[in-house]
Amino acid sequence: MLDVNATQHFVADDKWRGGNAAVALLTFDVDGDTPLLAEDAHYEHHLSTMSHGAYGPKVGIFRIIEMLARREKPATFFFPGLTAERYPRSIEAVLEAGHEVALHGYTHRSPVYNTPEVQVEELERGLGALAEHGAKPIGYRAPMWSTARTTMESLGKYGLAYDSSMFDDDRPYVLETPSGRIAELPIHWALDDWEQYIYVPDPDFGHIINRPSQVAELWIEELDAMRETNSLCILTCHPFASGRPSRLRAIERFIEFAESCGDVAFSRADAVAEAVLASRVTSSVDP
Repeated sequence: MLDVNATQHFVADDKWRGGNAAVALLTFDVDGDTPLLAEDAHYEHHLSTMSHGAYGPKVGIFRIIEMLARREKPATFFFPGLTAERYPRSIEAVLEAGHEVALHGYTHRSPVYNTPEVQVEELERGLGALAEHGAKPIGYRAPMWSTARTTMESLGKYGLAYDSSMFDDDRPYVLETPSGRIAELPIHWALDDWEQYIYVPDPDFGHIINRPSQVAELWIEELDAMRETNSLCILTCHPFASGRPSRLRAIERFIEFAESCGDVAFSRADAVAEAVLASRVTSSVDP
């Protein structure tokens, strides 16, 4: 059964690292304006606030894709189904560039505050919206990183092989669910650009605007330490935040540092998940 308390899980062997000290994932949550609409439908009439989110799928994502091509790096883009519907060119551009498209729900509503029936509906509608553009996700990330039992237990039923919403390790592991085993690729708030850049006073989404150079140093320090612990370093960025010119440079500084180390590999999330699920696993309580 699913271990919702996450005090015990199946530990994968280290083959997912491919002999590297650490693996880095560049992931992007293409929220667009869905968090605003999920908060309250009236924000649709708040044009200035809506335009803040729209910058991501209209401008930021294309700059990110160009940077990734220049740096020759793979990435994973988590799409709410509604973003794909409202900004179809954004998901099409990701697929054309050869990056992974994964699921981020449909409306960006947190599963925790929805009934089991709505949680399943969010999965089905999200997958349906992405399928309209030829995307067949095998990965999922809960909106707001707040997942729930029904959602997690349903992932395998819909062909989803991994989740990236939990915090209880910094290495990937395997969870047993009623619909099959899934890989968990754990995340960390310090590696999320939302906590560094988001200033949206209405609704109260954040009141912080840090310098990109400061953020780059934070991320570099995290990765450097993770090399010693053989960890999975998942950078989580949002195109409406990190798609801004100076903030894109922070991601590039992170990439440059990783390249200079010589023992850090970049990967897509699906490749790591597949390696984890193919690994020999053991049950363990201890980290």
